[in-house]
Amino acid sequence: MTSPWLQTDTIAVHAGREDLAGLGVHALPIDLSSTNPLPDIEAGGLSYEAMANGGTPTPEGGSVYARLWNPTVARFESALAELEHAEAAVAFASGMAAMTAAILAATSGTGRRHVLAVRPLYGGTDHLLSTGLLGTETTYCTAAEVAAAVRPDTAMVVLETPANPTLDLVDIRAVVTAARGVPVLVDNTFATPILQNPIDFGAAMVLHSATKYLGGHGDVVAGVIACSEETAAALRRVRAVTGGLLHPLGAYLLHRGLTTLPIRVRAQQAGAQRIAAWLQTHPAVARVHYPGIAGDPQGLLGTQMRGTGAMIAVDLRGGYEQARQVTSAVGLFTHAVSLGGVDSLIQHPAALTHRPVAGSAKPAASIVRLSIGLEAPDDLIADLDRALAAHRPVAAVEVLQA
Repeated sequence: MTSPWLQTDTIAVHAGREDLAGLGVHALPIDLSSTNPLPDIEAGGLSYEAMANGGTPTPEGGSVYARLWNPTVARFESALAELEHAEAAVAFASGMAAMTAAILAATSGTGRRHVLAVRPLYGGTDHLLSTGLLGTETTYCTAAEVAAAVRPDTAMVVLETPANPTLDLVDIRAVVTAARGVPVLVDNTFATPILQNPIDFGAAMVLHSATKYLGGHGDVVAGVIACSEETAAALRRVRAVTGGLLHPLGAYLLHRGLTTLPIRVRAQQAGAQRIAAWLQTHPAVARVHYPGIAGDPQGLLGTQMRGTGAMIAVDLRGGYEQARQVTSAVGLFTHAVSLGGVDSLIQHPAALTHRPVAGSAKPAASIVRLSIGLEAPDDLIADLDRALAAHRPVAAVEVLQA
């Protein structure tokens, strides 16, 4: 662990690398071993048992088998835990694998099967909970309804802030208070640990789709949860049984990505602020969803969240048809799902990531979501301006002639 008085930018560069000098290396090593030599039966067996029960390898027995533990993954976990002000972190093969493990760890063997979900949420999370696939019962609510919706059998509360895709901000401390001791999981993917640390406000678990900003280059799929060591042990048990461990190459890419995370997030945020302000003035835009752009009535900017981030949702006056045309007309923005990379993306949430969500909670068909990358903001503005201008509403006479 790095020194607690270091600033975030320094921690991002140095965390999780404490053993490198002892190994005689400077760059992060990648351990691709699927299995490991055992010193003897008893020592290997004891280490296996420790890891299967949520612990870490014993020095005498080694890491035994890659489904249970990997040193490259462990270094990334250590670094992310420091950035999130957590005791530990557990990495998974995807964000949805992480969310699944969190639900299983909170509900299995506890006698509590009820999950409280604050909408809006990422579409995959919303869909997983609504299916009941994991044997849970889910109540969907707003942040203001949490206190009334908590039950004796509630195992966890799930929320996302800023929310996907509308960028709504949720007061984490208020939800934790309303939950009355029920563990609260916060999806921190949009904010990243650079702009927000939910554990500081009482969250029990902080989830990231590490595919997004943590990796930052669109070349890795992963998930990670920062939490207490006790919770981490429960998550590792689920991971060991289900085989959800992150591949070491992915962990290497993520750990390397953390070193530039602060500078990437701040530069992307600066671009997003300019683009959001410009979009507000465009006649084709009905509303811009971006933190702080319509005020901050809860006072969360500068207190809970240290910045506004680099995600923008745009409500277009031309509805779905304009959204369809704009996503096809852009040149610099890539029409693709995901977010948080160095290049800018545009997508239509209702048709894609939030397609499985119930109709009453689905984003409006007029909304497109922008993930702002590291391109020059003026170039991105020009690209959007051309795409917005390409929309030609169908006139009534054309409809009659058709």
